[in-house]
Amino acid sequence: MTLASTAVPDYPTSSVSFAAAAAQPRVRDLRLDFFRGIAMFIILMAHTPGNFLTLWIPARWGFSDATEMFVFCSGMASAIAFGGAFQRSGWALGTARVAFRIWQVYWAHIGLFIAIAALLAGIDFYGGYDKNYIGSLNLWKFFEDPAVPLVGLLTLSYVPNYFDILPMYLVVLAMMPIVIALQRVHTGLVFVFMIVVWLAAQQSVWGPAHLAFPAEPWSERKWFFNPFAWQLIFFTGFALMRGWIPKPRVHPMLVAIAAVIVIAIIPSSNIGVRAVAQDWFFETAIGNPVIDFRMSISALIDKTDFGILRFVHFLSLAYLAWVFAGDKGDNLLGQGSGLPARAWDRLLKIILKVGQQSLAVFVTSMFLAQVMGFVMDLTGRTTTTTLLVNLGGAIILVATAYGAGWFKSNPWKRAN
Repeated sequence: MTLASTAVPDYPTSSVSFAAAAAQPRVRDLRLDFFRGIAMFIILMAHTPGNFLTLWIPARWGFSDATEMFVFCSGMASAIAFGGAFQRSGWALGTARVAFRIWQVYWAHIGLFIAIAALLAGIDFYGGYDKNYIGSLNLWKFFEDPAVPLVGLLTLSYVPNYFDILPMYLVVLAMMPIVIALQRVHTGLVFVFMIVVWLAAQQSVWGPAHLAFPAEPWSERKWFFNPFAWQLIFFTGFALMRGWIPKPRVHPMLVAIAAVIVIAIIPSSNIGVRAVAQDWFFETAIGNPVIDFRMSISALIDKTDFGILRFVHFLSLAYLAWVFAGDKGDNLLGQGSGLPARAWDRLLKIILKVGQQSLAVFVTSMFLAQVMGFVMDLTGRTTTTTLLVNLGGAIILVATAYGAGWFKSNPWKRAN
């Protein structure tokens, strides 16, 4: 999923310090890491089993969710981390830089799977609980006969659903040298490539012959996140950051159109489904029209092949967020939060730090979500317990981000 992390200095958290920092070269647009940091907290909540907070995350209000936010921001971050390498060092060395990142993310994926599999196996073996935790992630095959799944794990031909984001990111990263090469011929070729590959990935167009990877050797299941479809949003963010797509203007008409799209979709969202389902007389009389409508447009909102209405919904939300945050994120600095300026500055700094250390935080969050689910299985899921467990998880993510930043700063090189 992202994860183009580089060592990034802390952002200024007051208007005075921001103005001073603006005079320095390569001040990073803080909107990128702000929204990526927010996405990381949402991803943690969304992956925690039995977490009632997931009923109210942004995904429940529309077609797109934190995955789009994170992949889009990852495209922007990759434009910074890798686009500059291609520009400074040439295509061959830029490709080598991407290959090194692919190597890092690949082993993060393998390590994450082994860690979670060991966690679940340990709970099942030593715990004696009624719930089967290995089965909760459908890892039966891996433990029953590990030979084939183990080979599949290393070759990415075995990708369980919970572990599908990083493999998708690996393939999208591998497309980057192609995109860079096409842009050097003509920028328009990049968008032709993005659209053609996205179309080739649409099952609704091509049926079983659509472009996709098998998720396991013993069935016809495909990767849950089809990288040939999700590259569309990744390279949209990449192109915006590289300047291949002009920066959108702030215009009342554009704001109105984006707002209408976002609001109009709410009745068709999961919130809309729940609202109708709670009206027993209405649903008994005519069924649930929201579910029927969503079924009729399922190909347009499909998550695996990144249906086009997910893209439209996300771009509308992204534009509104871009306008709200202001140029370079000026509006995020100490204003509009409803909190005292000093408290908001501290919170903003924490969110930005989480966004900066995306790979370390993401891997931790996926492992931590399973631990949090287990803790709530033991303690119950009262409102108080759930909130405390989520708070504890958020604190661990923040600690991970600061710890990763500390290690990346090479403190031993500064020691006397």
